Amino acid sequence: MTDTEVVVVGGGSTGCGVARDLAMRGLDVTLVEKGNLTHGTTGRMHGLLHSGGRYAVSDQSSARECIAENRVLREIAGHCVEMTGGQFVQLEGDPDEYFEEKLAGCRECGIPAEVLTGQQARAEEPYLTDDVKRSIRVPDGAVDPFRLCVGNAASAERHGARIETHAEVVDVLADGDDVFGVQVRHDSGPGKREHARTGERERITAEYVVNATGAWAGQIGELAGVDVAVRPSKGAMVVMNCRQVDTVVNRCRPKGDADIVVPHETTAILGTTDVEVEDPEDYPEERWEVDLMIDELSALVPILREARTVRSFWGVRPLYEPPGTGTRDPTDITRDYFLLDHAERDGLSGFASIVGGKFTTYRLMAEEIADHVCAELGVSASCRTADEPLPGSEDFTVLREYMDEFGLRSPVGRRSVQRLGSRADEVLSTDGPNPVLCDCEAVTRAEVRDAIDQSGTDLNAVRIRTRASMGNCQGGLCCHRMAAELHPEYGEPQARAALDELFEERWKGERHALWGEQLSQAALTYALHATTMNRDRDPADGAPVEYAAFDAGGADGD
Repeated sequence: MTDTEVVVVGGGSTGCGVARDLAMRGLDVTLVEKGNLTHGTTGRMHGLLHSGGRYAVSDQSSARECIAENRVLREIAGHCVEMTGGQFVQLEGDPDEYFEEKLAGCRECGIPAEVLTGQQARAEEPYLTDDVKRSIRVPDGAVDPFRLCVGNAASAERHGARIETHAEVVDVLADGDDVFGVQVRHDSGPGKREHARTGERERITAEYVVNATGAWAGQIGELAGVDVAVRPSKGAMVVMNCRQVDTVVNRCRPKGDADIVVPHETTAILGTTDVEVEDPEDYPEERWEVDLMIDELSALVPILREARTVRSFWGVRPLYEPPGTGTRDPTDITRDYFLLDHAERDGLSGFASIVGGKFTTYRLMAEEIADHVCAELGVSASCRTADEPLPGSEDFTVLREYMDEFGLRSPVGRRSVQRLGSRADEVLSTDGPNPVLCDCEAVTRAEVRDAIDQSGTDLNAVRIRTRASMGNCQGGLCCHRMAAELHPEYGEPQARAALDELFEERWKGERHALWGEQLSQAALTYALHATTMNRDRDPADGAPVEYAAFDAGGADGD
């Protein structure tokens, strides 16, 4: 007898989508993820909800999938999506031929597209350069990948799935040519379920194993003895201090580096580069990529040159090139997705991989592999994920200004309710005081407490659920408030360890953005943490941060 019917490996958007789909069809599902949910590519994207416009010339199959799923996600994940709209902007000197190709491609793929004059484009986005010649308006949007991924996992759990984070697959179990489960190594990690101890191994037997690990799919395939030729492609992104634009702004020219600005919550995210790497977790993070973002996109939105850069981060795209197509530049590889049935392809039954694709099409990818698994297991249930809203999006009428009902100033009320969706009444209705703990993102105590109830002492998981510490100060003024909410349920050692881990995660993305005002902000944050909370670290326990390092543009040797 097996422990579960299906093991899904990977806690990103696709893995959580697969777990939700299968659980809604009545299957017994266990999802395992080696870090937090969104540990991989999903947690390192620029938050674009594609209209398909970016692929309307080069990859029309992907473009059609994007516009279809764009419409679905607006309906089922309304509290995760902001329909900002988007523009493909042609500057003076950019080729007219490509602009016309883009417009024709959008219309061929069923993507609503309207031509704006330069004056109309700047009326919508005043900070665009005066060199705008014209633009194409498309229904791009912004999506919160953390909120959406957690929503899928929560829905899966509601339908009986087991979600195990900090559980790394160290072996794929097989009896000859038949896969029958996985072995995981548990990392107790902050907030880890009580039964698991650091290093504890668990065999999870199953009738079927789904490899939904994105850029890591090749590594899981190797454990099973099959070749999954994923080509990880690194992309750099830069987070600005505020929303310099309110619509997604794309440069209308053949695709290349540094050609998009995505408004996301209180910030704008600049993207991106495209550099093939060997290892999805071990690659150089280089300052030139950050400089390239600023330089190239300042030609499109000049104010970016003077704006404060809050942090930078890198993600890895899970590109897949089918065998026999020849080795090509990563920018030329399709963004379509592929279902690899390893029984048919490799003679290994009970195992399949879903590879390629993009965040916007995660639900469609999950539906296709769920259909496949059900067919293999003789289950006749159909997919319902395109019709049933995610938790928080069931009743979108709750998105109103909660001024009197919760005693909040209206901007805070709007932000809280937007994050929580239809769970707002449940979470924000509290008898006790509900102060704002994270001023930059307007996150209240009730939201942090709700996230702690779900995530335990893992403050980075709390961050993912609430956006607390992700604003302008990057946690400088709120990390300790978040840690304080762990008391009295958790003791001082757990709170301090959780605080230090959150500090480290926040610092990791700031190292390549230390110039101008952000350098001063980072130094201030360090001074606050070191002098008021003794978080400068004892040299006996680890290398201390040196103030002098800030004069050279970095710390900890960076």
